[in-house]
Amino acid sequence: MRTLSDIAEEYEFLEADERYRLLIELGRELDDMPQALKTDATLVRGCSAQVWVYPTGTDEKLHFLADSNAAITKGIVALVISAVQDKPAGEVAQMDIAAALEPFDLKNQLSSNRTQGVPNMIALVKEHAARIAAG
Repeated sequence: MRTLSDIAEEYEFLEADERYRLLIELGRELDDMPQALKTDATLVRGCSAQVWVYPTGTDEKLHFLADSNAAITKGIVALVISAVQDKPAGEVAQMDIAAALEPFDLKNQLSSNRTQGVPNMIALVKEHAARIAAG
């Protein structure tokens, strides 16, 4: 998975249509999430599309599996995950993920339906990280 800074560098120089294509491409790059993990417990509430997030890994290297049933939304999920992927759980729990996503200006680039679940997704990732960091 690409780093958030690498994605931001590329994103900055793209036009709106190209940004959509990049988001779709990022979504395709997510690790496959087994169907068995797509449950009510891993479902992110408040998203216009279905989004699932599942934490794996350890306290030292937190790893997330994620998926969505919509291509653009899956790309947004990939952005959120790229901000935290393979970082220590304690660091993720303290991280300002919304600030890390600010260079993408998602609220102005995408419809409100596509971005309304982002705060919930961020909250879920941080809750998972805090729980894992606490042991």
